[in-house]
Amino acid sequence: GVVVHTNAVAAWSNYGNYIVIEHRWGGSPYYSLYAHLASIAVRNGAHLARGDTIGLMGHTGEGLNQERAHLHLELNLMLNRKFESWYDKFLPTEPNHHGIYNGINLVGVDIARLYLALRKRPALTIPEFLADEEAFYRIAVPASHHFDLLKLYPWLANGETGGAKSWEIAFSRAGIPLKVTPRAEAVAEPQLLHVTRRNVDYSLVTRDVVGGKGGQAFLTDSGKRLMRLLTWPD
Repeated sequence: GVVVHTNAVAAWSNYGNYIVIEHRWGGSPYYSLYAHLASIAVRNGAHLARGDTIGLMGHTGEGLNQERAHLHLELNLMLNRKFESWYDKFLPTEPNHHGIYNGINLVGVDIARLYLALRKRPALTIPEFLADEEAFYRIAVPASHHFDLLKLYPWLANGETGGAKSWEIAFSRAGIPLKVTPRAEAVAEPQLLHVTRRNVDYSLVTRDVVGGKGGQAFLTDSGKRLMRLLTWPD
């Protein structure tokens, strides 16, 4: 992969010192992230081979000490390459030191389950893996000329891209987009269509995208703002 971001100022992130590496698989970009490092051994733009040293494990970041030293590993999809202008609009008083590699713009797969699945099926692809994930909630967003998610991951729509007046996006509980379906009905703003019914506070299990409990689910203000990111700047 290629090193696309290094954060060497631990105070700039709860992740402390961390690295993001871009990988190209099946024509789509995926981003591995290595956090809480003691030190970083690579620079942005470096092309890496399997087994190259990228840093030293540590305990930088919020709430960690030496006894809790570990490597935090993620494998992410990116939501929108226009993220920085969205961030400036909605979070103008909070500095963004990480550009498009900010954690808001990266959503991570269940990497432990992915590795277990790969032990059984070494040729498993990310789209095949995500096809088995549970769709926990579905949201409709307005049709947009700039729907970067489908440009980055066209497999989400299975080739169905024409004539949509809005898009239905199925998400895992952790917020991973799993499938995108064109809709004939237009919507003026993001709209919650469905949530798997649970007798819990949905905000606690959806990273505050969906609120409420039981049959009283709703899209939170932060959820609406995040959905705006998907089609930003339209």
